[in-house]
Amino acid sequence: MRVKNLLSVLSAAILSLSALIFVQCTPAQEHALGNSSTVIPMTIKSGTTAHFLTDYYPQWEGATNLTTGDERLQLKPTADNWAEFEVATQSDVLVSIIDVWHDEDVLSIVVLGGKRDIAGSYMSSTKLKGSTVTIEASKPVVEVVAMWQNEVVKEVEVEGTSIKVTIPAVAKRHHRSALRVFAASAEGRFNDVLLPLEYGKVVEDADDIRRQDFQSQILYSLMIDRFNNGTTANDWKINSPEVLDKVDYQGGDILGITQKIEDGFFTDLGITTIWISPITQNPYDAWGQNRNPDTKFSGYHGYWPIFSTVVDKRFGTDEELHAMLAEAHSEELNVILDYVANHLHINSPVLQEHPDWTTDLMLPDGRKNIGLWDGETRLTTWFDEHIPTLDTRREEVCQPMTDSALHWLRKFDFDGFRHDACKHIPLNYWRMLTHKMKSSMPNREVWQIGETYGDVELIGSYVKSGMIDSQFDFNLYHTSRDVIVDESRSMRDIAKAVEEAEAAYGSHHTMGNITGNHDKPRFLSLAGGDMSLWCPDDKAEGWHRKVGVGDNDKGYARLSLLKAIISTVPGVPCVYQGDEYGIPGANDPDNRYMMEFDGYNDYQQRELAATKALFKYRRASMPLMYGDYRTLYVDDDIYVFLRHYMGQWVVVALNVRPEVRTVEVEMPEMVEAKNAQVALAAEGGKAAFEGGKIAVEIPAYGYVIVNE
Repeated sequence: MRVKNLLSVLSAAILSLSALIFVQCTPAQEHALGNSSTVIPMTIKSGTTAHFLTDYYPQWEGATNLTTGDERLQLKPTADNWAEFEVATQSDVLVSIIDVWHDEDVLSIVVLGGKRDIAGSYMSSTKLKGSTVTIEASKPVVEVVAMWQNEVVKEVEVEGTSIKVTIPAVAKRHHRSALRVFAASAEGRFNDVLLPLEYGKVVEDADDIRRQDFQSQILYSLMIDRFNNGTTANDWKINSPEVLDKVDYQGGDILGITQKIEDGFFTDLGITTIWISPITQNPYDAWGQNRNPDTKFSGYHGYWPIFSTVVDKRFGTDEELHAMLAEAHSEELNVILDYVANHLHINSPVLQEHPDWTTDLMLPDGRKNIGLWDGETRLTTWFDEHIPTLDTRREEVCQPMTDSALHWLRKFDFDGFRHDACKHIPLNYWRMLTHKMKSSMPNREVWQIGETYGDVELIGSYVKSGMIDSQFDFNLYHTSRDVIVDESRSMRDIAKAVEEAEAAYGSHHTMGNITGNHDKPRFLSLAGGDMSLWCPDDKAEGWHRKVGVGDNDKGYARLSLLKAIISTVPGVPCVYQGDEYGIPGANDPDNRYMMEFDGYNDYQQRELAATKALFKYRRASMPLMYGDYRTLYVDDDIYVFLRHYMGQWVVVALNVRPEVRTVEVEMPEMVEAKNAQVALAAEGGKAAFEGGKIAVEIPAYGYVIVNE
């Protein structure tokens, strides 16, 4: 019996950190609880792939049975109660379903196999009539699966290139739910379509988007100590000749964040989510050692936890943290916490009591296991001798560390996590954390984003319903940075990175698209030429000279271009503090100066205005938040793409080179374009529309955003 109308809401038990007891949700319970979480599809390859059930339904440690009506799929349990299982197929193109049973209750997992036909197979929602959504495709549809939340929608009609899906009546009972459609042509899979629903109606107006609709986020990354000093009462420095002032505490605190929320700083910028650096207790003495210049470091950054569940009093108090979160939510802002699970400081009482909880410092060949980020040492390497890596592969280590993370959600009203050093922490940690979180807080809407450097396969291995929702897309950042700065590179590389991400993480992923971060040289200095992409030591640069912009005109135009990219391609834009108005700098610590809120020069004022315009336009555009993506034109210099949603559309044209370029693109037949106007552009951008074609004049290092 398929789960339908539900009359009661059952809550899972929330117990203490030391002894967590979980009430396992049935499908009916999960269906009733909030109903905002949808299962990320299972992607399989030809042959046999292994899977964990909790990767898709994190609240279920097992199931009565897994079944499928698709003869192309063979299912085999490899652990009791289907907790682990294998899926085998030889199909080249596949859009299908696996049903997960708990007695008579059933929910489903979408299964996607074979190639994603990025170049040719495209579909998008076009109109709504009554409760029926029409989706038009570029090629005849041979397979289709429609899902409302995690249930298969039965009322689906396919005729040639047209798909009609009727929204189930039960959707009217839920404030927010989602309709998703997956399909394939004979040549490969289409992009998937995502439609947010409000009480069963498709959301077509951006004013109806909530802050918990995570596809709509715009992140602001801040380092607390270097953001704003709200009170001098908690100011503290090491004040030692061993520590240069540049790497000592500067006084930023939680109260300083609250003041900027109250001032409207984030709202005026167009931000929806604030990512704050770690707030846990760090040491009071100096550690690490830099040579030339000689200096040790304070823990101002927060990444050396002594206690993982204590607010560092140099940042504020529990009461001030509660007040900051309450003020953020009153202004419709999310706040996510940077959490460190990979390591503890060597003087942590936990490590003093359990010195065996760390991985080995010395390798069998006599080398120290420090900074060996890849290969067989990826999950064991230390960042430094004073911050040993925890061996969370072991149950007795993983349990308390996941409990420590959950402490911040239980005690404070955070909206999610930014997880540090994800790829150095084994997958069992993420499975355990998310299982505990969703089992004990089933109606809490929490978003998790992680930091992982690697290829799309490694990054994607963490992006599951039962692990982490998202990762920062460093591949897109590095490609965009290099193409914008290095004129020997091609704009085709950026288009390829966008398309690879869409194919790997899903068409409506929430991967973080960044302007930079606290571990990279400022993009502005690279873009303006004062620093080289090929600098052998981008940290040393900042110690030995004042790093500037170089060519201001070029640098700021290129910074705006980067923001135009991250604001319009699929994913979630994220700006690192200071990048909104543009400041130069080398790598850490030269990229961590105290934030400035006024006194901007003319270039910075124009840059800030451009940032606000881009972010506010994105937040007001359903096509940019939920639209389907399609490349319309790309060459070495120019990149033009379409975002389309329920008949609304946006065309984005980008120029990465110093000459003005004009390009003409033809709109797809499914797009009902009668007019075109420039919605937003770098100075000099123009567009004209005639006969189903748009001619766009794109300024040097510029962008033009066109809509109807």
